Amino acid sequence: MNGLQQLARRIDAATPPQRDRAVDALRALAIAGVIGGHWLVTALVLGGSHHGTVLHDDSPLASLPALTPLSWIFQTLAVFFLVGGYSAARGYRGGYPIWLRKRLIRLARPVAALVAVWVPVTAGMCLAGVPAATVHTILFLVISPLWFLGVYAVLTALTPAAVWLARRFGAWAAAFPVAVVAVTDLVRFGLSGPAWVGWVNVAAGWLVPYLLGIAWALGSLRGRRAPALMLAGGAAATAALIAWAGYPASMVGVNGAHISNLNPPTLAVVSFGIAQCGLALLLRDRLAQLMRRPLAWAGIALVNLSAMTLFLWHQTAFITVSSAGLLAGRVPGLLTAPTGGLWVAERLAWLPVFAIMLSGLWLVFHRVESRRGDVRGTAARQADGATAPPRPARGNPPAGHHRSFPAA
Repeated sequence: MNGLQQLARRIDAATPPQRDRAVDALRALAIAGVIGGHWLVTALVLGGSHHGTVLHDDSPLASLPALTPLSWIFQTLAVFFLVGGYSAARGYRGGYPIWLRKRLIRLARPVAALVAVWVPVTAGMCLAGVPAATVHTILFLVISPLWFLGVYAVLTALTPAAVWLARRFGAWAAAFPVAVVAVTDLVRFGLSGPAWVGWVNVAAGWLVPYLLGIAWALGSLRGRRAPALMLAGGAAATAALIAWAGYPASMVGVNGAHISNLNPPTLAVVSFGIAQCGLALLLRDRLAQLMRRPLAWAGIALVNLSAMTLFLWHQTAFITVSSAGLLAGRVPGLLTAPTGGLWVAERLAWLPVFAIMLSGLWLVFHRVESRRGDVRGTAARQADGATAPPRPARGNPPAGHHRSFPAA
């Protein structure tokens, strides 16, 4: 504890007073939400087929609809994009090719490490005669987080145009992609259009919180009135879409469901994301106060230091623990079907084991992201990225910048 407290004090002392610690806290909470959500609503089930024993994925949300509110808590992608837009607007000061190259390299470096590990692992599974269905299930879980990075890379490339739009219209700039999503859903669901039209929403849907983050950075969301309206309006719109327009109540995909709110994004998940962004902005002051505590801030700083590592490897941690469980057969809460409340309690008991495995993977792979093996020194350097105070929406680009975690 003495060592942790000393490290916390070092990181706290190295952090400039103008750094917006609440932004880092929101990012860390979003990461925790995604990781915890995946671990809770993904089940690898051991079953049989004509090819032998296989693993397939299942979701407790399909068999236990009472757990649907969990998706409202752990589906935090909108906060990811909100903070990403904020960080991009703070960091962009011209020199677009160099700026974009640096950000994309920061995204690509941890992905390359993941690929370098899983290509030989996949080859080994195939050579060992692992059923193709099992290999497909495992690879799907491993690479599923990568869609986020593809969308994020596209939005990052569009940052100068998004900044112009936010300067011109403020937070109302987000209304343009909201309209695109609404029209797309109308074509898909109301006019029985082709399903592929929905993929327009992958960029348009996540551009909404990204633009809100940029507007926040430019000073368009000051005070509490606008965030409160976002929270109330987004929540009311989401409830109306679920109650009267037939959208699913779950904010994540559910196995066997006819419509997924997330794949591709629907108007319901976009309105829900607006509500989340409003709540995040309302919590900013409280988070800023909490982050004044050295120990709390040190934890947030370390998460932000290697957020991409945690994000990319959390499913590998889950799969590794589950694969080890194969040695014991149908391990309760690990390789059994999610059919009742007992399974939920069993799965909760496994969460610390997943976290320990992820910590081990972090120790091995965080160096790829931070470039240095010295966590303490790098964490202290991470703390020196300053965030300049917000400027008016129509002002010049901020002179300071917010050094963000690699994914942002």
